[in-house]
Amino acid sequence: MHHSNHKSPYSTKLSAVGVIITLGIVYGDIGTSPLYVMRAVLNGIPAIQPEYILGALSCIIWTLTFLTTIKYVIITLRADNKGEGGILALYALIRRKVNWVYIVAIIGAATLFADGVITPAITVVSSVEGLKILYTEIPVIPIVLVIIIILFAIQQFGTRSIGKSFGPLMLIWFSMLGILGFIQIISCPSILKSFNPYYAYNFLADCPNGFILLGAVFLCTTGAEALYSDLGHCGKRNIQISWSFVKTALFFNYLGQGAWVLNNIGNINQSSNPFL
Repeated sequence: MHHSNHKSPYSTKLSAVGVIITLGIVYGDIGTSPLYVMRAVLNGIPAIQPEYILGALSCIIWTLTFLTTIKYVIITLRADNKGEGGILALYALIRRKVNWVYIVAIIGAATLFADGVITPAITVVSSVEGLKILYTEIPVIPIVLVIIIILFAIQQFGTRSIGKSFGPLMLIWFSMLGILGFIQIISCPSILKSFNPYYAYNFLADCPNGFILLGAVFLCTTGAEALYSDLGHCGKRNIQISWSFVKTALFFNYLGQGAWVLNNIGNINQSSNPFL
């Protein structure tokens, strides 16, 4: 493990404050994906049937497990370059062995930028659209533009100040996601069957457009790359500990949304949003 010669302005050692700052910096995107993932799945499935719901949830659970927990949290966080993470840090490590790897790094950096352009827009629009339940005439686009301009104006003051201000808010947000989901799970415990990967296999094999629906399922890992790219800001242990809390809250929420769908299977259509 290499250690940086310069002193980082960020507290990368494991601490309660470090974990909360990490919540504020790292999990903005992945924490808002429950707003739209199940809606995208419901839009795509041919009919709202229990096996499709269980299958989609099973895909979400195992995507978060394999892609985010195993790939990022367990494996990729070890590949730091003097404490820094991200595609360019990874490139710096690999180029010692392979010369042409800069092509992969360029593609990786481009996709990261593309994700960075799309995600804030989807996240903020989804959040503001939720207000339409209370205020039907709300002007969504102007409000979204104002929020995004304010966020980018604040961002110039550095990641740490954002982490400090958003950390406690994200702690409340994930706690709420977990509690609301848990309440729904109690009313329909059979939703826990979706932990069985057999349902995910069945979904991909039997659902007419199951493979295309993986596009909707993969929205659940939106922002997962931040776990690695923010490694230098937050530190490995802070990210690993905070992820165990975040993953639990996300699992509870997705399962809770699935339980709500199964409980209301006769009263909803494919344009419903289970989060709301």
